[in-house]
Amino acid sequence: MVVVTAGRGWAYFDPEYESLNASLNPPRVVIENAAFTDATVIKLDSVNRHGILLEVVQVLTDLDLFISKAYVSSDAGWFMDVFHVTDIDGNKITDEEVLKFIQEVCSAEGGEITRVSLGTGPHQHTAIELSGPNRPGLLSEVFSTLSSMNCNVRSAAVWTHNLRVAGMIFVDNACSSGGPIEDCDKLKDIKDRLCRVIRANDGERGGGAGRTADFFSGLTHMERRLHQMMSADEDHSGESRELEGRLGDETEQRTVNGKGRPAVTVRNCVERGYSVVNIHCRDRSKLLFDTVCTLTDMDYMIFHATILSEGYFAYQEFYIRHTDGCTLETDEERQRLIKRLVAAIQRRFPEGLRLELCTYDRVGLLSDVTKVFHRHGLCVTRAHVSTTRAGTVANTFYVTDAASGDAVDMRTVEAIREELGQAMLNVRSAPVCPQLLGLDDSPSPRFSLAAFFKLHSERILYSLGLITSKDSAPSTSRAAAL
Repeated sequence: MVVVTAGRGWAYFDPEYESLNASLNPPRVVIENAAFTDATVIKLDSVNRHGILLEVVQVLTDLDLFISKAYVSSDAGWFMDVFHVTDIDGNKITDEEVLKFIQEVCSAEGGEITRVSLGTGPHQHTAIELSGPNRPGLLSEVFSTLSSMNCNVRSAAVWTHNLRVAGMIFVDNACSSGGPIEDCDKLKDIKDRLCRVIRANDGERGGGAGRTADFFSGLTHMERRLHQMMSADEDHSGESRELEGRLGDETEQRTVNGKGRPAVTVRNCVERGYSVVNIHCRDRSKLLFDTVCTLTDMDYMIFHATILSEGYFAYQEFYIRHTDGCTLETDEERQRLIKRLVAAIQRRFPEGLRLELCTYDRVGLLSDVTKVFHRHGLCVTRAHVSTTRAGTVANTFYVTDAASGDAVDMRTVEAIREELGQAMLNVRSAPVCPQLLGLDDSPSPRFSLAAFFKLHSERILYSLGLITSKDSAPSTSRAAAL
């Protein structure tokens, strides 16, 4: 599969200028642990360029840090942002190695955030990406195909959403001492056989743009690549009927509809020349990465942003323009952006019961385990596979009942544990409620989303000197009532 993209026309600009400017003005990172009792504050100033916010957020989320607040602004080619972060337990960052790592990575010379991978590099394994319509037993067939061709799965991430599936699978050659597969004929055979598996039910699922299996050799972050594949496969196509009243200036409304769906609004701020995106949804880790990733990959530049987590809820506001300098002028453009943001938020939430498999690695392990799941009538909705240098595996699966899509009968789980081994397979969480995709339907006070964001956004923009008055901002007491 060859993809050719046509670029936009631009006036000539010396390509050496940007790198020279970045070299003369390297990023400046300040980390403060004394300013607040409940969070570590990370401040970053650097030359602005498209995608830099995503790179910073990617570094923080890859370290499993939770971003509770963030203020982002750019002006005259300069990028300024502040992040309030905690560790996975909600504590400030006290590990000196982690703090040093953040400082070094974000202060990279040349103005470019160092691209890091906390997993195995692409040069060590063969990377396979696949996408297409999902069905019960598909993952079992994929792993069985790889096992039959002496491919040992070393790590993998598989997402499903709206009857679509996307996965990144890293394998090595089980016939030798490991390492990537270099035989071109074998690589072609692997691709052909996986494509046949994915296309086996072409006529059974509607929609979707791709049914592909291919090899991946790029340096794109794995989870960003999964978002890209899901979006290209149009997993957001089922959202069109869920957008009632969410375009234009309609912000005085309940933030989520009765189905627990995240609320996303887009409006134009004509006087400042931006499109303003407001998001209100259930809070979770990596939420900011998912939304910023979507905006960046849709070629929107983020000029200002305010991010806030309060309790179980998250509020995000972005001031954006397209890379060509235009705002979102039509309802069609705004609806397209809303659908993709909602899909990006929702696809991160796995449905079903979480099962953890811990044992020693061997060729065919995943094939055997997923066959057992399929034989007992389970459908895998999410999978994360990792292998340590010591040869042990820590695999996570989310499963639902294949026939109904409902919660799994615990008697079925116990039967699977008996078959695989009680010590190997553990249940780590209760079934995930679908309403956690957004907010539940419990009564909550109405409030103005516009007024809420006006409070936080105007304060940060005022402090940066981007507006001259904050007299119109809501009072602090009103914000506390929210």
